[in-house]
Amino acid sequence: MPVTIPTDNRMLLIRNYDLFANLTETEFNDLELEHHFIEASKGEYIYFEAQHLNKLFFIKEGYIKIGFIDNDGNEVIKEIIQKGEIFGQFTLERDNLNGEFAQVHKSNVSLCAFTIEKFEKILSKNNTVAVAFTKQVGSKLRKVENRLMNMLNTDVRTRILRFLDEMVKMNTPFCNGASFRMPNFLTHDDIARLIGSSRQTVTMAITDLTVDGFFKITRKEIIVPNTSRLKTAALI
Repeated sequence: MPVTIPTDNRMLLIRNYDLFANLTETEFNDLELEHHFIEASKGEYIYFEAQHLNKLFFIKEGYIKIGFIDNDGNEVIKEIIQKGEIFGQFTLERDNLNGEFAQVHKSNVSLCAFTIEKFEKILSKNNTVAVAFTKQVGSKLRKVENRLMNMLNTDVRTRILRFLDEMVKMNTPFCNGASFRMPNFLTHDDIARLIGSSRQTVTMAITDLTVDGFFKITRKEIIVPNTSRLKTAALI
């Protein structure tokens, strides 16, 4: 089970992230963070079938897999998110996560949790934080819409190119000039589930795209030698 750790340095730990950078001391204290951060190990569930969850979780470090189990008992991955992102009752609605799970992915994670009620009070008073959160919600909705359109209208090769292009856009600190290099947190199976294909088909397409020089995915890294070329190919 996830465990909590003391939050003596909680202000320092999350102040660098846009969503919380403009919180006042009073607002931060009002958020409470339940007086603890959460540490969880790879494979642990933060929640599972969370019908009555009224919390949001902020990822300080690591990756979280969000998904559900379909009627046939298969695991469906909705998204894999990383540090700086929020999950849980993201729409600030109650009782709308029936069937959803959040599981620690790839490596251990550090999280902090806070309730919808506390966060809503801050949003009502702090316009800067409200705008930052609205942008995160909008970005998430656009990602979902784009994924759906790609599944319906493009082949697997194009879906992979667009998936990687989106990853580059979301992780600009890993760009160095025209190239991109970041630690890999995805398997071929992860990518297949995220773009709506089979692992075998994705593996063949990745092999072809690697030969064509668009990117290289190893167990440790995702490397894009020319992000502009990737972007151009993803738009076709």
